[in-house]
Amino acid sequence: MTTPTPQAVTEAFFHRIATAEDVHEIAELVSENIDWLVAGNTKVVPWIGRKYGKKGVAEFYAQIRSQISSEHFEIKDLLIKDKRVVAIGELASRVKKTGKLIETEFVLDMCIEEGLITRFRMFEDSYAVSKACE
Repeated sequence: MTTPTPQAVTEAFFHRIATAEDVHEIAELVSENIDWLVAGNTKVVPWIGRKYGKKGVAEFYAQIRSQISSEHFEIKDLLIKDKRVVAIGELASRVKKTGKLIETEFVLDMCIEEGLITRFRMFEDSYAVSKACE
């Protein structure tokens, strides 16, 4: 069996984020040793921060789904060089607890090795995310 390309893994990842009912289907695409970080104020925004392994990534998506509802998610550019993937886009999400809307551009910086995501960073307007959660 051949190892999926970074392009194929990335497409599967975004497809599963949008359609998978079980968050563990998303986590299947990451390494157990993933280096995962979404920066921001973890005291106000419970789903961000550093996550560990497939379990941590599944927890991230479970928290997101329970606390925000996506209103818009669009990838504007996808840049792939060897194992490095950079996705540039914009999103809008409503925080269920406060009813406030988060609107931000974002960059996802990922590394994909042997068919699994080994590094994940999300860069967004973390201040706007924190304010929407307060």
